[in-house]
Amino acid sequence: MRAACERCDAALALDGPAHICSFECTFCDRCTAAVQAVCPNCGGELTRRPRRTRPV
Repeated sequence: MRAACERCDAALALDGPAHICSFECTFCDRCTAAVQAVCPNCGGELTRRPRRTRPV
């Protein structure tokens, strides 16, 4: 999982909200809304990324 949005470089927490396409292009909520949930890299649909828990 990427640690930053590919469009605006905003930090993305492993357990926080983010959106990915089938090629795992990764975007923050604001950029996902700006591109209307269509990946600007590959044209795929952006969907909510599953959250990960932090390692202990």
